[in-house]
Amino acid sequence: MALNMSYGMGSLAGTPIQPEGGSGAGDTSATLSAASLWKSPVPNIRCRAQMPEMEALSPPLSPSRTPSPVFGATRPDLSLACQAYMETEHRDGAEKPAEKGVPVFVMMPLDSVTMRNTVNRKKAMNASLQALKSAGVEGIMIDVWWGLVERDAPGAYNWGGYTDLLNMAKNHGLKVQAVMSFHQCGGNVGDSCTIPLPKWVIEEIDNDPDLAFTDQWGRRNYEYLSLGCDTLPVLKGRSPVQCYADFMRAFRDNFKNLLGDTLVEIQVGMGPAGELRYPSYPEKDGVWRFPGVGAFQCYDKYMLGSLKAAAEAAGKPEWGSTGPTDAGQYNNWPEDTTFFRKEGGGWDSQYGEFFLSWYSKMLLDHGERILSSAASIFQNSGLKISVKVAGIHWHYGTLSHAPELTAGYYNTRFRDGYLPIAQMLARYGAILNFTCIEMRDHEQPQDALCSPEKLVKQVAQAAQAARVPLAGENALPRYDEFAHEQIVNAAFFNLDGSGEAREMCAFTYLRMNPELRPSLIYVQDRSN
Repeated sequence: MALNMSYGMGSLAGTPIQPEGGSGAGDTSATLSAASLWKSPVPNIRCRAQMPEMEALSPPLSPSRTPSPVFGATRPDLSLACQAYMETEHRDGAEKPAEKGVPVFVMMPLDSVTMRNTVNRKKAMNASLQALKSAGVEGIMIDVWWGLVERDAPGAYNWGGYTDLLNMAKNHGLKVQAVMSFHQCGGNVGDSCTIPLPKWVIEEIDNDPDLAFTDQWGRRNYEYLSLGCDTLPVLKGRSPVQCYADFMRAFRDNFKNLLGDTLVEIQVGMGPAGELRYPSYPEKDGVWRFPGVGAFQCYDKYMLGSLKAAAEAAGKPEWGSTGPTDAGQYNNWPEDTTFFRKEGGGWDSQYGEFFLSWYSKMLLDHGERILSSAASIFQNSGLKISVKVAGIHWHYGTLSHAPELTAGYYNTRFRDGYLPIAQMLARYGAILNFTCIEMRDHEQPQDALCSPEKLVKQVAQAAQAARVPLAGENALPRYDEFAHEQIVNAAFFNLDGSGEAREMCAFTYLRMNPELRPSLIYVQDRSN
């Protein structure tokens, strides 16, 4: 079955999107081991498929079924995936009782819907969905791109490809997490295609470049609209937040027959890569490279206007003309800079506290505006709402946590930057979706003081304190046993040492890939 599912997935993974009109880290001196935070022993926490392994690549067809029209065609990827699905169903017979575990979803390719608003390689997609269902997957995650659906004109929504894709998921009995993707695809880790913002939004940015995030050197970032203009009518008479709300409302109305049944969760995009953060570490054109500190994104006129007002309100008007000028460049390390260095760094000064409080509050306010709209729009729909927070684990072991600060998370050795985010989500009953779940500290560059395990622990503690559900994703496409073991460990976390594990509410694999084997699909605690 592993090969069969791989064929089905491989037919889709990494396929390019067709152009329009074309063819179809904590204190390093700490003695507490991060591994001790997770429920143990590891060998008793297993991941298992809800189906037997397939014993042959091409098993005989079940005599009780009509052969699929795909069989006998020249597409082995489709026929093998479909055969695997039918053979598994025939062997299993009656359904087995469900065992306790964390529901697993799989992210679909970024280009699952093409620029022509059709399902990308529809037959291959259908075979892949069959394979996922037969492997025991709870459901799939789909990016619903603003730049595709409302591409040509304000309020003109084309849901064509998504209607077909969601109906396919429904027919296979798969649940769907739909991501409201208000960002550009292209320029981030793992972006395999380019999907820009809507044409009419780009026209407005061309007319007013300050709608784009801007760094201190004047470099514009077009991944996501600057949150400084959130409430201003800069998009053909509507504000960005109004546009996001109208998009979500149109989605709700168009797919009302699937809400709470096939559609079970809305992940609300709030920044680059769909994450609640600033675009402080852009990979496009080599601007940023791991593990650089990144750069503050507060130099468009709208952000600077807000900064000026905040400085005047604080009685320090001299602080309102610019952000930190001594924070280095994208690829510096903390100790290379005056602002982020350990001894006497500006981050730990009165000015640093003012600026970082304002910068992080702007991000929190942005998240609350959109989340408030989403909660109102999807109220009583049977849908869960989630928000994705980035796993910025490099330089976590320093005092300043510089990369987190430039991304908008005011998290330092002396301050918890994730509890305010969790508390904001709690006000709307939203799920905190966190990344880098698969990573271990010792796998990362030690000179960069990376600590994904300690970071995950801190975020889990914040979620627990705020009483919000925690969900997880892997940050990088890893399907090895070591990464999988860490995912299972993290899915059943024990923070207070009581011996009672708390479960994540869901885990989503990044991303559908030929290497995603059935044995990795089912995350289950077998220690009790």
